[in-house]
Amino acid sequence: MKSRWLLGILIGLVLILQGQLWFADQGFRKTRNLRTAVATQRAENHNLRERNAALDAEVVNLKSSFEAAEERARTDLGMIGPQETFYQVIPSGDSSF
Repeated sequence: MKSRWLLGILIGLVLILQGQLWFADQGFRKTRNLRTAVATQRAENHNLRERNAALDAEVVNLKSSFEAAEERARTDLGMIGPQETFYQVIPSGDSSF
């Protein structure tokens, strides 16, 4: 008779602990959410590493090559070389004057 009560109490405790493990905020759901967050962060870190590697390669290229620096200055800053002439073409339909 005593062993049945003890067995019933133990089973009840196991059920309560399992319920807390599966349904409590600090249980399985939180672990699953944290694993998802870690996977997302790892993917973002991978993308950022690739971007940083590309930027590092561009910096090395700009430091070692005058042509790369000149090309960058032309496209980003509108550089005009000393033996070049700049022509600006304004469309004839422009009535901003």
